Amino acid sequence: MVGRTYLSMNKRVRTRFAPSPTGYMHIGNLRTALYTYLIARKNKGDFILRIEDTDRERYVEGAIDVIYNTLKKAGLTWDEGPDIGGPVGPYIQSERMGMFKEYALRLIESGDAYYCFCDKERLDEVRKIQEASQIPPMYDRHCRNLSEAEIQENLKNGVPYVIRQKMPLDGSTTFHDEIYGDIVVENSTLDDQVLIKTDGMPTYNFANVVDDHTMGITHVVRGNEYLSSTPKYNLLYKAFGWDVPVYVHCSPVMKDAKTKLSKRNGDASFEDLLAKGYLTETVVNFIALLGWAPKGEEEIFTLEELIEEFDIKGISKSPAIFDPIKLKAINGEYIRRMPLDDFMEKAIPYIKQTVKREDIDFKVLCSVLQPRTELFTDIPEQVDFIDELPEYDTALYCHKKMKTNEETSLDALKAILPVLEELEDWSVDSIHATLFNLISKKEVKNGYILWPIRTALSGKQFTPGGGIELCAILGKSETISRIKAGISKLS
Repeated sequence: MVGRTYLSMNKRVRTRFAPSPTGYMHIGNLRTALYTYLIARKNKGDFILRIEDTDRERYVEGAIDVIYNTLKKAGLTWDEGPDIGGPVGPYIQSERMGMFKEYALRLIESGDAYYCFCDKERLDEVRKIQEASQIPPMYDRHCRNLSEAEIQENLKNGVPYVIRQKMPLDGSTTFHDEIYGDIVVENSTLDDQVLIKTDGMPTYNFANVVDDHTMGITHVVRGNEYLSSTPKYNLLYKAFGWDVPVYVHCSPVMKDAKTKLSKRNGDASFEDLLAKGYLTETVVNFIALLGWAPKGEEEIFTLEELIEEFDIKGISKSPAIFDPIKLKAINGEYIRRMPLDDFMEKAIPYIKQTVKREDIDFKVLCSVLQPRTELFTDIPEQVDFIDELPEYDTALYCHKKMKTNEETSLDALKAILPVLEELEDWSVDSIHATLFNLISKKEVKNGYILWPIRTALSGKQFTPGGGIELCAILGKSETISRIKAGISKLS
């Protein structure tokens, strides 16, 4: 494993998340950040945030703040970064520009890079010829063997140039990836890539390697689209005599079997999912499972539990499909595990979107909502009958499983009304005892009594809780009023 020969295994683990501020952070970006964070924390190492902002054409104002806020909300705290500093700063790439050309000149001195004076017109012509001949487009290495006299003459005359990496012309380059194993690439297929552009700015591929080395990065987590560039990176590490990091190339997160999640397609960001009613813990947990499998059967983890459980070996080569059904199910599981008081704190603002009454029993309401809630944004529709009984069809009283119809429901409501009118202790337990006593006396199935009262109180087919809970939630006065309305409707 060539990569391991360069890596000093006794180094403190240092990982980095290096996003570009080009818009919101989509799920794939956040997954990379999460895996990077987990590797650092699992190994008691350092998690570094670096902003790669040299692509000024795609730079979006305010995007850096989005990155900060997203990571903080997700709980992915960094040890070094632009906002908190650190020993290897600056941590914004555009503020590190002075050093890249110096490193490139070192490569020229060692014979691992060279000046290229080809203008755009010539490069375009070469590309056209290659395309016409069905040759893979590559630089034809026209300037690779210029004499020292030619180079100095061009420099003296101010001829614009780039600095290119001098790739080996034969043999192969092998690198190791923790997910894909050993990968061998023929050197003849590697283009002499540009390291420094005509304006003196580094290319992404070059700046990335220099930054990772100077920041002491030991593990690099990124998308598998960078696998093809990795041999070039490794040759740069080798040319400088630097340690090669551990590579972890992750498969993409897909919307479906054919389409990647992407900013350009307008796919959901972390913030979008929170706005839809998903819990932060849910989203982080779900993202961890996009391409990674824990050792056991358990899939619900806190961030601290993820740190303990996470293992690079559990990352799959196969693309991960973003499954909204699974996301919703995980969110429901988190909600069900919440203490009731915590659920109430989050749920009441959603309840009050459609419920303006203050005289209802919010605690009872939340106790029946909690096991039936997968998304907080679903709550307003579930409770929209509380303020005012909606218009409903008496056909709702007919339930095949409960063996009820309009006639039996009228009989039930007429029997229910007097016993509830006499009831003084208006609590769930007391209402339950009273109604089940009535069921026993009438020698009927539970549904005979409970389905009609549920229908009369809600006017809906589906409700949070049954008839007993609805009585307690609405209060005695409103319950009696709605039962009377139901009797009138059925008479």
